[in-house]
Amino acid sequence: MAETFKKFILNADDFGMSKAYNTAIMEGAQKGLLKSTSLVANGEAFQEAVEKVIPACPELGVGVHLNIIEGKALTKNLTELTDEKGNFNNGYGQLMLKAFNPKNTEFREQIEKEFRAQIDKIRNAGVQITHIDSHVHTHAIPPIFEIVCKIAKEYGITQIRTQHEHIYSVPDAMIYLNWTYPLNLIKIALLNIFTMKNKPLIRKYGLRTNNFIIGVGYTSMMSVLTVACGLNALKNKRNFVAEALIHPCRYEEGYINNHFTEYRITQSEKLKNRIEEMGFEITNYRIKDEQ
Repeated sequence: MAETFKKFILNADDFGMSKAYNTAIMEGAQKGLLKSTSLVANGEAFQEAVEKVIPACPELGVGVHLNIIEGKALTKNLTELTDEKGNFNNGYGQLMLKAFNPKNTEFREQIEKEFRAQIDKIRNAGVQITHIDSHVHTHAIPPIFEIVCKIAKEYGITQIRTQHEHIYSVPDAMIYLNWTYPLNLIKIALLNIFTMKNKPLIRKYGLRTNNFIIGVGYTSMMSVLTVACGLNALKNKRNFVAEALIHPCRYEEGYINNHFTEYRITQSEKLKNRIEEMGFEITNYRIKDEQ
């Protein structure tokens, strides 16, 4: 009988967005629970991430956090994606409408052009890319997802994030009084539908992906508790990879917000021990053999 496995990836999105993100990710990687992150090619702290953080964290798997939502594009004349100054100017809904319009070939061509530029910038900085995901899950939109799969196959990047999440509860009633929770449930429903459509593309292009995600339902409310409960809901399943996505920041001035709470996840020895007690191997997207 084949050996069973349960693998857990704690992934820090938005690496390179700012010094506060970079500091949190470096300290999280050095603590041992955080083994995966996703780098933003157009982030204002990209150079610090590449020159300071990555060399200090050799066990950290680094992916590409494709970004067509925030900041400036790396390429020019993206009339479908940016304003006249080169700033991205589409919300998620606008990107969906354009992506699902079969006549808008210019949009898809510009998406591919910008994605290639972002991946090239990270590759040319000497980063060994472990996986691809995206800012605000834009790559999950099925027509965009196929573009990403095609590019990944060409570049030899074998892992792409998908977003299938089980709804689970946590023993904290205050969370459910937060106005964002009902919105997050809608996001889960949409992304689960997209994942169902995207999984055949993973197989078509010979790629790999995680089986479950933790972090959509509790977006902006992620904590040690929500991660532990999410994994506990999966503990009886076999042969899968679960990814929890967080956006940790550590601010020099001691500012505390939800991003700082997510930084605390990376520092929790108690959580690390609990995850291992549940039988999970803590890893990153360098995994290959078992999937």
